[in-house]
Formats: sequence, C-alpha cells, structure tokens
Amino acid sequence: MAERPPRDGAGDRTGSEGPEKGTPEYNWLYGSSSAKTPDDDATRAVPRQPRPDETRVMPTVPREGSRRPAAPTPAASGRPTPPTPPRSTPASGGDARRPRFRMVYVLALVLLWIVYLVAVPLFAWTKVEKVNFEPKGKRPAEQPGTTYLLVGSDSRAGLTPEQRRELGTGNAAGQRTDTIMLLHTGSGPNLLMSIPRDSIVDIPDRGSSKINAAFAYGGPKLLVRTIEQNTGIRVDAYVEIGLGGVVDVVDAVGGIEICPTVDMEDKLANLDIKKGCQQADGKTALGFARSRKTDPQYGDITRAKHQREVVSAVGRKVVSPMSVINPFRYWDLAMAAPESFAFGEGASPVRAALWASAMTRVNGENGLTCGVPIADLAVHWDSERAPKMFRAIINDDTESIPKSLCTPSGLPKSVTG
Repeated sequence: MAERPPRDGAGDRTGSEGPEKGTPEYNWLYGSSSAKTPDDDATRAVPRQPRPDETRVMPTVPREGSRRPAAPTPAASGRPTPPTPPRSTPASGGDARRPRFRMVYVLALVLLWIVYLVAVPLFAWTKVEKVNFEPKGKRPAEQPGTTYLLVGSDSRAGLTPEQRRELGTGNAAGQRTDTIMLLHTGSGPNLLMSIPRDSIVDIPDRGSSKINAAFAYGGPKLLVRTIEQNTGIRVDAYVEIGLGGVVDVVDAVGGIEICPTVDMEDKLANLDIKKGCQQADGKTALGFARSRKTDPQYGDITRAKHQREVVSAVGRKVVSPMSVINPFRYWDLAMAAPESFAFGEGASPVRAALWASAMTRVNGENGLTCGVPIADLAVHWDSERAPKMFRAIINDDTESIPKSLCTPSGLPKSVTG
C-alpha cells in the first residue's frame, strides 16, 4: 500500500520531506516524527486521571538551612519499610562501660573479704599455744573416726587478782580439770561424752583416785594415758581451754542462751540467776558451767551437763551468719582463740577448724550428748553399760547407741526417770 504523504509543514526543521521509517527521529507510535503533530488516525495517549480515593504523594519541601533535599521515604519509592534496628541504651551519664566498672569493684571487694576470712584465723593460729599430750609407751591402735579430748583447766594462771574476784575462781594453786569431755566424729552422729572429774578410775602408777588427779599429777600426758587405759579409746587430738577462755569466747560471740531448770545461787561461782532460758554473758556462762552447789543431789554430774550446754551454745553461735558477716565479731572470735585455747602438738589450722565445726553438731538429730555411764552418785563407771559405750566409740558405731545408754547424767533411765 502506498505511503501517505505528510501534511503541510510536517517536514523536518530544514524543510525536507521528513524522516523515513526506521530513522531515529521517526515516531512509530504516531506514524511521524516525534517533533511533529500526529496524524488524525494515529493512536493517541489518553492522559491518566487520578481516582478520587487514590493517595497522592506530595513533593517534599526542604527545610531552611538544609544543604540537600530530604531523601524520598520508602513509601514514596514503592519499597517496603525496613524494620527499625534496636538501639542500645547507655548507662546513666552516657557511658556504656560503667556497669562493667561497677562489677569490677564488687568482685574486688568480694576477693578482699575472702582474703580477710582466710588471713585472720591463720594469723591467730600463729599465736596459739601447742601442748605435748601424747604419752609414751603402749597405746590403743589407730581407730576409725576421730576422737578429741577437750579439757577445761581451772588454772588461775594469767588471771589478775581483780579477775579472780570477779569470776569467783579463788586463788588455788596448781592445775586441775573442771571439764573432761570426749568428742567423737566419724560415720555416725557426733558424740559428746562428759567424764565427771570425780570419776573413780585407776591412774597409772598412782592407784585408784579421782580422774582429775591425773591431770594434777602429770598434766595432759598422764590424763590421756589414764583415759586410754580405762576406756580403750585412742585420743587423736587434744584441746584445752582455761577459765578466762570461757569468758572470752562467750563474749566474742555476743553471749549465749542458757536454760537452768532451777534457780541458781552460788556465791563461790558469783552466780545468781533464775530458772528458765535467758541470755548470758561470759561471766554468767562461766559461773553456770562451774557451779555444783546448786544441785545437792547430783552435784558434779549436773555441772558436767551444764558444761555441755555451754559448749553446744557457743558452737551454735560460732556458725551463725553474723559471725562471718560482722567483721568485728569475726576478728574478736578468731583472736580469742590464742588467749583461750591450747591445741595438741601436730594439730593444724584445718584440724582445729574440723574440731570447731564438729562441736556445732552435737545436738538433736545432728549428734548425741551423754554422760559416761555410771553406776552410782559416787561416780563409779557402770561395769556393763560403760564398756558398751566405749566399744561403740572404738568401732565408730555411734549410730547404734540407744537412748537408754546415752543419758544426760550417765545414770540409767530407771534411776533418773
């Protein structure tokens, strides 16, 4: 089909007949040059009319002082809106490292406190007196568990005349024992057994006498030898406490609770208290542990019971959290040891700590507290019941000890009720 000639004036800018098909300036949509008016029958583009409900994007207007126009929003460009990344909130003051610094300070304080808890008892241990307690000659063989001998000496050495008057200790010379206890620890419950100082036993090379005489004759060695010979129990460790030591230790833990069952008035012990549970300072606790005049029936047997009560009460206070949390109490308690206790030669700080820990577990379900089984108030050991108690300790079988054997006075329950 023949090509229609262009309209008048439809030529190019130079007045030629216009571009041919296929040339760069030929507009195939309108059939003519892009610079010319399309033919009447050419396809025309219809302008797009916006819908009434259509959202239109308004051009952004840069703010005054802005160096460049604002970038188009994701909605305007048709791209999805990306999620906003989380922003870290700095610590107060804008320093994100401050919490780490605070944690360093806390850790430093904890380390210093641990060093203090370890260093104080080690320092105190360097001042503790060591006692040669192991006798020569034949001794019982090694036995399972550990048996400690706790001796309360009534020596007045180190006490001033004023302190002797205040504590009611008198001025007796020499050295005797107000307290003798065996503490056994092992596979069963801990056992704390009192041996009344008036117990009638055989003392090596001295004949039959009260057991506290062994201490007066030959000190710790003879006392240990006497106990081992009469019981068959091997003494593994030795601990000695003086009269002033009881006062210092009780005061160091802030006092203890005692529970006398009767009113107690004893001028020799400077003691005047009513029955019932009450707080006691060191002076009162010492009088409570020493008095035997307030019980005319059982005398020294009741005193041994009160001594176990004081020892157990001190043990409970030693392991209380306040003994560790309060640095002043911790220091007083640790430094009371050199002034109050003497340990057997060969003992280590670990051994001393084990003994102190064991002393806190001798009550209720945690342990047993007994008097050595006796037959009468003249304090003769029971020929049947006492050996049973001793065998249980030797064999580390405290769990098998019945209540009928472990009584507070040492007398059979049929006698004491």
